[in-house]
Amino acid sequence: MVAKAEVTAQGNNPRYVVTSVSSEERAAQSLYEDLYCERGNMENVLKQQTLDLRADRLSTHHLGSNQLRLWWAAFAYLLMERLRALTLQGTELAEATVGTIRTRLLKVAAAVRVSVRRVYVQLSSAFPMQAVFRRCAQRLAGLKYYEAG
Repeated sequence: MVAKAEVTAQGNNPRYVVTSVSSEERAAQSLYEDLYCERGNMENVLKQQTLDLRADRLSTHHLGSNQLRLWWAAFAYLLMERLRALTLQGTELAEATVGTIRTRLLKVAAAVRVSVRRVYVQLSSAFPMQAVFRRCAQRLAGLKYYEAG
């Protein structure tokens, strides 16, 4: 058994892990940090997919359409995770959840103009995340990509 006693501003926060793994196989700190906490992180990922990306909206009567919706939610999560990892480091959204990134950075009103060679996105001057959006766009433009073939 591994116990962690923590006192935070909200009060006591005891944690317990009961396992059949012996202390010879794995140290208590490693057991708590590498297994228990990582399990909690995975549950948070599932919660983000369910609440922020609506991965639980599998309400059709056909298996194929429900599977497609689940794939779309998983793909959307992967895109948002890569966006966060590759372009948002060093910003206030570096550790943000998928829902926070979506509502604060991507779900904004903009005027879009398309020409033969370019797409212009004009954001409102009152948009509070302009600097982060600009930095994200610049980092995306600077990424190298690989072509198949």
